[in-house]
Amino acid sequence: MVIENGEATLVRSYGLANLETCIACQPHTNFRLASLTKAFTAMAIMIMAERGALFLDDKLPRFFPGFPPYENEITIRHLLTHTSGLLDYEELIPPGTTAQLRDRDVLEILRRQDKTQFPPGARFSYSNGGYALLALIVEVVSSRTFAEFLRTKIFLPLGMNSTVAYEAGQPAVPHRALGYSRRGAAFEQTDQSLTSAVLGDGGIYSSVLDLFKWDQALYMEKLIPRPLLQQAFVAHSGSSDAPGSGYGFGWYVERRGGEERVWHHGSTCGFTTSFHRFPARKWSVILLANRSQAGLEAIVRKIAR
Repeated sequence: MVIENGEATLVRSYGLANLETCIACQPHTNFRLASLTKAFTAMAIMIMAERGALFLDDKLPRFFPGFPPYENEITIRHLLTHTSGLLDYEELIPPGTTAQLRDRDVLEILRRQDKTQFPPGARFSYSNGGYALLALIVEVVSSRTFAEFLRTKIFLPLGMNSTVAYEAGQPAVPHRALGYSRRGAAFEQTDQSLTSAVLGDGGIYSSVLDLFKWDQALYMEKLIPRPLLQQAFVAHSGSSDAPGSGYGFGWYVERRGGEERVWHHGSTCGFTTSFHRFPARKWSVILLANRSQAGLEAIVRKIAR
């Protein structure tokens, strides 16, 4: 989808959402967003902050008593901006693990560590674990599940009626694309991995139609006041793992040729996603693919040029 001045001026679908049943992709097809989820996780935290339920500089012991001492200097702001220094939980999953991890399993993995990569706030290091902890903070403070908080405080107010943070045992994701990876000359289904059920860092399913509503809401004050919303689009971390970009709250932020661009990509087993916004001219492009390593960034940049 390409969005210009509040209108979806181009909406296209290609290929199959399900190779086994030959169901075609459509604009309403829901893809796992992978790390595009992080912008929603950050929004959930900002909603809680706007209500005074938490503060961005609250430290983790408030929410996770009994954590190792290294937690004492990590704040919510560090988690949002990937400057916490937390170790990569995906490299710490115990050998032989077969059951899918949930956000709370990530917490338990990190509880067993005794150090960080660097002092909190010292530099940027992309952390999926940090966003899993943010989802748990939302649960602790709101006394509801993260998925339910997203549904009632973000998705339904914006009319994103088909978007869901999927939890096992809940109704199936409607109009769902399955994920695939190329193996030689063919594709095989690679829809789930050990970490696919972790919600805070990548567990939302959505379509370009629903993401249009999300894109437009980010120009308004439907969820939080504009001064707080704008903090999401400020490069609190002046550098990142993407050359030329800093990091806000759930968004990469960069300026090229005098124009600001906020963006994020997502990559997980079977899915690749990309969302780029040029706020000054109210122009956005969203690409969702149900295949690994789909090369979307090159496509986005060509469209933007």
